[in-house]
Amino acid sequence: MPDPLAPGTPDAPGLYVGLISGTSADGIDAALVRFDDAGACQLLEGHTHAWPDALRRRLVEIGQGAKVESLDEIATLDVQVGEHFALAALQLLGQAGVEARSVRAIGSHGQTVRHRPAGAAHDGHHPFTWQIGDAHVIAERTGIATVADFRRRDVAAGGHGAPLLPALHDALLRSRDEDRAVLNLGGIANLTLLPADPAGGVRGFDTGPANCLMDAWCLRHTGQGHDADGALAASGRIDAALLARLLEEPWFALPPPKSTGREQFHLDWVEGRLQGDESVADVQATLMELSAKTIADALLAQQRDTRRVLACGGGVRNPRLLERLAAHLPGVQVESTAVHGVDPDLVEAMGFAWLARQALAGRAGNLPSVSGARGPRVLGVVHPA
Repeated sequence: MPDPLAPGTPDAPGLYVGLISGTSADGIDAALVRFDDAGACQLLEGHTHAWPDALRRRLVEIGQGAKVESLDEIATLDVQVGEHFALAALQLLGQAGVEARSVRAIGSHGQTVRHRPAGAAHDGHHPFTWQIGDAHVIAERTGIATVADFRRRDVAAGGHGAPLLPALHDALLRSRDEDRAVLNLGGIANLTLLPADPAGGVRGFDTGPANCLMDAWCLRHTGQGHDADGALAASGRIDAALLARLLEEPWFALPPPKSTGREQFHLDWVEGRLQGDESVADVQATLMELSAKTIADALLAQQRDTRRVLACGGGVRNPRLLERLAAHLPGVQVESTAVHGVDPDLVEAMGFAWLARQALAGRAGNLPSVSGARGPRVLGVVHPA
């Protein structure tokens, strides 16, 4: 595609909006970001738009493998999700006191309903990833150019389409003094590895469940969408036999690049490994331990000299989870990205603002060292205002 950065063409500084609803589908995170001519970004405002209960419930069901009733249903959901993404953007701009015409573009991740980078039959044939949230609707409702569908080009190029944000993590959080890892604790956990020596490059991959299993178990047995402060897990004990059965999952032994989602890790997967006499609290404690141990094991296997883990995502608000993670990583400082001036709740939304800017500038948005793609690719499709 023509390079908008050719001589005589300005770069793409200015205001951008990033939108994402992650694996947990616990809300649409919206970030208003300013980029300067050098590409440095500043978070100006953040907002989380809550899903209507019925819509969220259906999105979670489909994400976990429930069958879609008809083409009409998925097409309707596509539009509904787009409407709510547009509303999240408009609410953000109203909160910030910024007019839509001042925003250069929206970067919208959408809502993942299926992620099969190995194909539906897990045989490597016909890999795909699918995010809904009609970007035409977002552009029409907001009057702002909208860039969306960021993952599928990377998958078409042989990659996983995930994780997509290690390049931003590198720009914001790398240190030349120590090996670091950025840990996103969403529904699924993913790591970005940032060695002190830039020659070491950037790597990143999913490690397995972070909050998705704990949230689903808590919702089923308490009616609450998450385990506030890890209280339910703290009231139970780790079931070593159950943990061992969970850890037998072959996916954990796969080398990077790798990614996963709710279609792999869901309550049916858990219940198939229960004996039936476990207490609710013990299962919750064991699911937390599963998250902590698989994250720590993956980090130690791939970057053993890590000295600092910078955590972001919803799991940062679960002190018990961070404690268990630290217990598996002696000598490693585990702390929120907030300590380094980066809002842990909005890192991903900021990332999709950054990806929109990359797309408009004709620059690659993926890192082949992370996704496994055959090379750098411009990600996203532009929907004009």
